[in-house]
Amino acid sequence: MNQFAPILPELILTVGGIALMMVAAFGGRRIGGVTSWSAVAILIAATFALIGAPTHAGGVFGGLITADLFGSFGKAIIFLASAVAIIAAHGWFERDTEHSAEYSVLILFSALGGAVMVSATSLVTLYVGLELQSLSAYVLASYRRSDDRSAEAGLKYFVLGALASGILLYGISLLYGFTGTMNFNGIAAAFAREGSTSLGLLFGLVFVLAGVAFKISAVPFHMWTPDVYEGAPTPVTAFFASAPKVAAVLLGTRICLDALEPAIEAWRQIVIFAALASIFLGAVAAYGQTNIKRLLAYSSINNVGFALVGLAAGGQQGASSVLFYMAVYVVMTLGAFLCVLWMRDENGEPVEEIAALSGLSQTRPAYAAALAMFMFSLAGIPPLFGFWPKLLVFQAAVNSGLVALAVAAIVGTVIGAYYYLRIIKVMYMDEAAAPFGRVSQPVQGALIFLAALIVSPLGYLLIGPLNKLTDLAASSIF
Repeated sequence: MNQFAPILPELILTVGGIALMMVAAFGGRRIGGVTSWSAVAILIAATFALIGAPTHAGGVFGGLITADLFGSFGKAIIFLASAVAIIAAHGWFERDTEHSAEYSVLILFSALGGAVMVSATSLVTLYVGLELQSLSAYVLASYRRSDDRSAEAGLKYFVLGALASGILLYGISLLYGFTGTMNFNGIAAAFAREGSTSLGLLFGLVFVLAGVAFKISAVPFHMWTPDVYEGAPTPVTAFFASAPKVAAVLLGTRICLDALEPAIEAWRQIVIFAALASIFLGAVAAYGQTNIKRLLAYSSINNVGFALVGLAAGGQQGASSVLFYMAVYVVMTLGAFLCVLWMRDENGEPVEEIAALSGLSQTRPAYAAALAMFMFSLAGIPPLFGFWPKLLVFQAAVNSGLVALAVAAIVGTVIGAYYYLRIIKVMYMDEAAAPFGRVSQPVQGALIFLAALIVSPLGYLLIGPLNKLTDLAASSIF
């Protein structure tokens, strides 16, 4: 049984997901609430299982996956973000006609795929985890079958996702063909031997990073993000912006700093381009948006750019800054999307236009204050906690000699702050629009309060323990 201890969280998700799938198949709509809370319990159990799971077991199952603190840190974020996405959808499906039981099962399997991704040390495991996560995501995007926007989002995501998977597979085949191994350590040894002299290895590197860039919606592989985020049901959009994003970013971090570490000068150029392009496009393209979900989609692209600045820095400090950034980013993003879920008119219909927030501080002051805190934090404006992870990735870049990259990213931060501040201006300075309908979701309200508390200046109390944890997690992949 000891050989299964490193994958206990994955086993819990697998068994729980299969059991809930059978329950959903026979129970139908009437047990939607039970299935949702059962899925949340399974995800929390998997999170607690991480505490007792080995974190120094190294490669297990023939080197297909590894049990280290880097993977455990990523899994904890993925599981908790997935649980929040299920809780957020619980109230949503009470007002709509779709069955929520299947939604919870799909989230569980997507979280399972994400867990495999962050622990993968083989190109085979990498692809299996990524596809398990992606196949669930395609269905989730088109979950509202009666909604044309949702169907369009699912179709676009599937078609472009299939193309990205093909690109990734081609890169994997090149790396395997020129190294003779699927294992990250073997690939790193091949790059150390041949360096940049092998065109086959370099082409494999480029195609693999292109496939991963699609999953994290980094420019120039971002084109699906605004349409999918707008068309998918809002709880699904909240999930897409958090758990799968973390899984893909940490997967990219492990690939670059483990399998491709000897070729750092080759992949660093690609990462720097993707970082700057994502920061500036995410900042500028959001200017004319009138739909808040599309705006948050460009915000997601923008924030991925900042995480890539930390990755470009490389080394343990760079990896630690990426982990810290993603942990805080998930809290900010989930808090913002939970606020969007509360945007309902008097008839309970969802409202997504930014203009509907006009004068919100007059009609719902507490709600406006929470959303303003998330916007300030996403913009990286001190003293909100969102400022600190940006500072960490800039410091990592400067310490690695990438001063120009850090300066350019800081300029991008200033440009991107405009559209966050525009939302605050609409809420606090414009004439009041029609008031939102009252939403009775105490659990969601508690989650919004908790997220707002974390991104507030009180979040700085977490710097010490979170820094220590991310440093340990980052050191485990070196």
